[in-house]
Amino acid sequence: MAQKSVSDLRVKILSALADPTRLELLDYLAKGERCVCEILPAFQRSQSTISKHLNILYEAGILDRRIDGKRTLYCIKNLKLFNLLREVDSLALDQISELASAGKVLEESIK
Repeated sequence: MAQKSVSDLRVKILSALADPTRLELLDYLAKGERCVCEILPAFQRSQSTISKHLNILYEAGILDRRIDGKRTLYCIKNLKLFNLLREVDSLALDQISELASAGKVLEESIK
């Protein structure tokens, strides 16, 4: 039963990260807490779209939010997130390197 809970949490977190807009939002919020009123102009998307993405990240436990008067402010809940993203970048770089090596082999074979 506990394994299912761990798997469910992994899926929830990884699913929340599996979207280009949400990854861009995380990069934007890496600079610190931001009000939705600051986030919206930085992205060429509707208010409802940005709100939906922020809520998905919040529900996954990736973002924290607080209300200050009429303003809703978001921030990264745990900076360990960036360690995870660096590991993903490292995996992607490994794959790119493998493709580059394969490309060189192919180039040599057609000469």
